[in-house]
Amino acid sequence: MQETARKTFVITIVAVGVIALVLALWKLKLLLALVFFGFVIAAAMRPGIEALARWRVPRPLGLALHYVGLAAFIALLLWLVVPRAVDQVGEAIGTVPTSRQELNQQAKHSTGIKHEFLVGVQKRLKKLPSAGSVVHGAVTVGIRAFEVLIGIFFILATAAYWVFERERAMDVVLSLVPRQRRRVVHDTWELIDLKLGAFVRGQLLLIAFVATVLSLCFWGIGLPFWLLVGVFAGVVEIVPVVGPFAAGAVAVAVGLTDSWQLAVAAGAVVLGVRLLEDYIVIPRVMGHVTGLSPLLLLIGVSAIGLLFGGFYVILGTPFIAVLATLVDVIVRDKDPADEEVPAVLFAAKE
Repeated sequence: MQETARKTFVITIVAVGVIALVLALWKLKLLLALVFFGFVIAAAMRPGIEALARWRVPRPLGLALHYVGLAAFIALLLWLVVPRAVDQVGEAIGTVPTSRQELNQQAKHSTGIKHEFLVGVQKRLKKLPSAGSVVHGAVTVGIRAFEVLIGIFFILATAAYWVFERERAMDVVLSLVPRQRRRVVHDTWELIDLKLGAFVRGQLLLIAFVATVLSLCFWGIGLPFWLLVGVFAGVVEIVPVVGPFAAGAVAVAVGLTDSWQLAVAAGAVVLGVRLLEDYIVIPRVMGHVTGLSPLLLLIGVSAIGLLFGGFYVILGTPFIAVLATLVDVIVRDKDPADEEVPAVLFAAKE
């Protein structure tokens, strides 16, 4: 009886501990996601930092150059896109009404997106919130923006620290592993790191390619808001499988505000660029970086989005790639040293 009671007590303690750990991880899911995001960014930057180090550029300076380059790229993008986007929105809306009477007149005599926008403004004006609600909403938005800013700085700081602490962390982990398994653990770690880095660099190239090519094509066929739609199509490349469909749907919807012929042309452009991307650009630029089928990605990313929320969809593909690599090594008993190592912009092995 005493032995049975002792086993029951131990099992209960273990079960309670596991449940407590799961609940703690669930509460910390945002923090863990930000840390993982930082690791992914570090994996993307590390080959560039190591390449600069071979040219006798100190690693801290190499990291700083990467961040300065990122900031310069974002600033250039905003300088090129924002003024033209504002002009396009202004052309769509036309002269902004300054009174309720002007708003009603323009809403009656407008068509397309401008009409929908002005009607929406009319409905909003009929349901204006109180001054207190406006202030509360502004404070909420400000707090949320501050939280996003803190999250971005946290990700960048985590990436910077991980670039320098990765080797030390790897040594600690390997010291806890039996000697006969250390090579496999080390090679698995390296393979995951290479996959994550190649995926991020390839994804950035695809976003730039899709946004540029589609924007030029939309401009060529005379699609309204060609720049906004093109940039949107590039950004949603982050979301696997679903993103391109969303870009095509938006392009067709914007084309329908002008004519069905323009909508067909916009859909054909999106389809053509997608085929070019699938059969030429992705195989040559990214190859099979993650080694995952589109169906698995669609199901996995959708499950992550439903379980955790929209933000976590961004990390869906890297997370599934990590799990798939671990399954290949642990369950399917594959040797990570024999796996094809992806290379995007930088050589996979020196």
